[in-house]
Amino acid sequence: MPYSSIFLSQIVERFELEVVYDSGDIEERRITVADVTRPGLQLAGYYDHFGPDRLQIVGNMEHAFLNNLTSEDRKRSVSTLFEKNIPALIITRNHEVQPEILEAAEETKTPVLRTEDATSDFSSELVKYLKMELAPRVSMHGVLVEVNGEGILILGESGVGKSETALEIVKRGHRLIADDQVEIRKVSETTLVGKAPDVIKHLIEIRGIGIMNVKELYGVSSVKPQESIDFVINLELWDENKTYDRMGLNEETTEILGLKVPSITIPVGPGRNLAIIVEAAAINYRVKKMGFNAAQDLVSRVFPGGNLS
Repeated sequence: MPYSSIFLSQIVERFELEVVYDSGDIEERRITVADVTRPGLQLAGYYDHFGPDRLQIVGNMEHAFLNNLTSEDRKRSVSTLFEKNIPALIITRNHEVQPEILEAAEETKTPVLRTEDATSDFSSELVKYLKMELAPRVSMHGVLVEVNGEGILILGESGVGKSETALEIVKRGHRLIADDQVEIRKVSETTLVGKAPDVIKHLIEIRGIGIMNVKELYGVSSVKPQESIDFVINLELWDENKTYDRMGLNEETTEILGLKVPSITIPVGPGRNLAIIVEAAAINYRVKKMGFNAAQDLVSRVFPGGNLS
């Protein structure tokens, strides 16, 4: 799935940036790259491998370099940068904006923004924000809960008991992230993050009762805005003709946005307490990550040589 885009105005609002020069199209100007550039080399004239579609950040070093140039050289330096059609220039630490920058901004209709934050802090927070907002994403029908620090995505057909299981999990002291629809974003090559769409945040639907607000019922500690997806539990109605894993030696995965997430399939039948099973599965997954596998330990006891045949 391709990267999306966000408006520059969203960044201005999120980081409370001062608009030093308004190009008139900040509300429509889109940012499409989840990275930024500190254009020190470019201001010195080196443009090989330069990414003009990135936000440009001028900090202490770049500002000092420009101050050491003559007005004519400074104008030539910043004009070349702005002519690359950069999306915006952001000046940190509330540094003074040199007249040559404003002149180049007006000529190319490029926004100039400013923040009082330190360059490194601002850059890292901005990149983190961009990676989240521009990440490939997908919406899945399911439930996302946090159990003992693990993000558990519960999938299954409608009516299988996902929401009821989530409600019982919350009652057991864990937290709800999303019910019914989970927005999943691939924020790195190893990490998926899930959250609820804003319109249904904190809400859960229980057939026969209706819509309930988990935050209002159980308090702020019962919900969480987002969570990484560490483990997937697939719920399905018990099929008498299907053989289910009884040892836990099989390694299942569920692919989401190109990443394979460890998973298990749990059959749903009368008398099964799904909340306890999901909680136990989450704890067992955590123990496996720490290096202990109960099924393999049993095999090593029964077959000391490790041979099952």
